[in-house]
Amino acid sequence: MNVALSRSVKGLTVLVTGAASGMGRATAEVFAAEGANVALTDLSADAVEAIAAQLTAQGHRARGWALDVSDAAAIRRVTDEVAAHFGGLDALVNNAGISAFCPLDADEYDAVWDRALVVLLTAHQRLVRAALPHLRKSSAPRIVNIASTEALGATNRDSPYCAAKAGVTGLTRALAVELGKEGITVNCICPGPILTGMTEKVSEADKQVFAQRRTALRRYGSPHEVAHVTLSLCLPASSFITGAVIPVDGGLMARNA
Repeated sequence: MNVALSRSVKGLTVLVTGAASGMGRATAEVFAAEGANVALTDLSADAVEAIAAQLTAQGHRARGWALDVSDAAAIRRVTDEVAAHFGGLDALVNNAGISAFCPLDADEYDAVWDRALVVLLTAHQRLVRAALPHLRKSSAPRIVNIASTEALGATNRDSPYCAAKAGVTGLTRALAVELGKEGITVNCICPGPILTGMTEKVSEADKQVFAQRRTALRRYGSPHEVAHVTLSLCLPASSFITGAVIPVDGGLMARNA
């Protein structure tokens, strides 16, 4: 078998941000189940350490770190600690996020805008830059940025979030071009309606109406369905996929009516 085209991440190390819940947690669980070393980061040390302990009890290699992705110094420190702990870093999954709904004429708009850009966009490039020295030593270096279908369309009163997520798609393409000569792939996933903490406040009735009206599959997706696409992009065999922006949305973007 050509090792370079392996469909296994066993023994590789992945750093997942926003891993305490939702798609981040699902991503950590999927990678762990496939034999990867998993570094979970989130604002709450207790939360990620508890998840890491569960994974470890199941026979996986995992550890949690507290990380505020708006803190540039913390990003550099934690990334280096992850690489030192596991003996390297092979994949970075930029998943940490926040919601940022805000009307344009609201008094708090500028504050929401600034926070959205820092957490949803600036943190991505900071994590990539911190991870680069370690990724350059990997035989299968992978970067996956999590954006949103809000980067491809728009919801009313969601301009800070839409702008930041659209920035992620642009950043992904630019970094794919810049890092391609080094064999580092950079791809982007745009989840659609997914059952996460951000959609918990939407009633089940409203979820059903939206899914039936907007998605081809007529349902919301699960975090693990997104996580498996992330895993696929991080396989050593996925070495000729870069600069891609992939909707994982149940056909939301494909459906006109």
